[in-house]
Amino acid sequence: MSPTQFSDEFAGQFHISDEVAGNLPEHDINVITSGGHRIPSHSHILAMASPVLEKFLERPKRNRKTGEKAIPILGVPCDAVSVFVRFLYSNRCTEEEMEKYGIHLLALSHVFSVPKLKQICTKGIAEGLTIENVIDVLQLARLCDAPDLYLKGMKLTASKFKVVEKTEAWRFIQKHDPWLELEILQFIEETELRKRRTKKHKEEQNLYIQLNEAMDCLVHICTEGCTSVGPYDMEPSKKKEPCKRFSTCHGLQLLIKHFATCKKRVNGGCSRCKRMWQLLKLHASMCEQPGNCRVPLCRQFKLKMQQEKKGDDAKWRLLVRKVVSAKTISSLSLSKPQGKTEISKKFHASNLEGCIQCP
Repeated sequence: MSPTQFSDEFAGQFHISDEVAGNLPEHDINVITSGGHRIPSHSHILAMASPVLEKFLERPKRNRKTGEKAIPILGVPCDAVSVFVRFLYSNRCTEEEMEKYGIHLLALSHVFSVPKLKQICTKGIAEGLTIENVIDVLQLARLCDAPDLYLKGMKLTASKFKVVEKTEAWRFIQKHDPWLELEILQFIEETELRKRRTKKHKEEQNLYIQLNEAMDCLVHICTEGCTSVGPYDMEPSKKKEPCKRFSTCHGLQLLIKHFATCKKRVNGGCSRCKRMWQLLKLHASMCEQPGNCRVPLCRQFKLKMQQEKKGDDAKWRLLVRKVVSAKTISSLSLSKPQGKTEISKKFHASNLEGCIQCP
C-alpha cells in the first residue's frame, strides 16, 4: 500500500478532510504484519499514541538493503493490525471491526499501552460475551489486566456454570490452566456464600421490622384500644372490623387475651405467655417515657433491668439495637408502604419467639 493510498483510505473511512489528509507528510516507517504486509505510517503519530511504540522508535529495525525503518507487530491477523494502526491515527473503531477483531485489539492495546482502545475493547467484548467464548475471554482478560471484563466473565460463568463446564474450553483449562479453573470455582463458591449471607440478612431484617411493628401495635392497643382489647379505663370498641392500622393487631390481641386468662403462666409452663413476657420486656427496653407509658409492666421491667445491668444478656441488648435500627429504617421508607404491608402479612405471634431468641 502506497502512502497516498493509505492517506486516501484513512481520510475516507474516518471522515478526514482532504486538506488534512493532504497535509500528512510522507511516511517514514512501516508496520510489518505477520503476513509480511507493510502499513506505511508516521513515527511521530505512533509515538504520540503509544509510549511503548515510542520506545521502539528510538531503535527501529532497518532493512539492510533499503535502509527503511520498520516496526514488526506479529502474532495477530494483518487486518487487526491495520485497524489498530488506524485507531492510533483517529481514535475510532467501528462496531464491525470490534466484532471481528475485538480480542486481538484488546491484546494489542494492552501490549502497546493504548488505554482508550483498551477501554473500548473491554466494553465491546463484554457486550458480546457468550457461553462459548467466556473461558477464552477470561484467559485474555487475566493476561491483559482487564478487571472489569474479567469480573463480567466470572459472573456469566458462575450463573451458567452447568452449561459452561460442558464446553471444550472448560475441558481445556482443566488440563492446561488449573489456576484459572481454581479461580472460577472459588468465585462460584464465594458468590453462593454471598447470596446466602444476603438472604439471611434480609430475613433477619424482616423479623426485626415485624418486631418493631409489634411494638407500635402494642402501644396502640394499650393506649387507644382496638376491636376487642384496650385499656382498663376505656370501653372496648364496638367496631367488629379488623384493625386497619396494623395487620398484626388481631394476632396480638389474641395473645394478650390468652396472657390475661392463662393458668399455666404462674408456673412458667406456657410458651405463648413467655412470648408475651418477652414482648413486654422488649417494649420496656425501647420505651423512652416509662413514667407515662400505658403498656402493662413497662415501668417495672425498666426498673428491674436497671437493677440487673450486670447480668443483662448481650444477645438481648443486641436484639434491642436491631429493632431500634429497624424502626429507623422503617420510618425512612414510609414513602414505600407496599414493602411494609408485604412484611406485615407474614407476621404471626409464633414468629416472636424465634425473633427474640435468635438475634
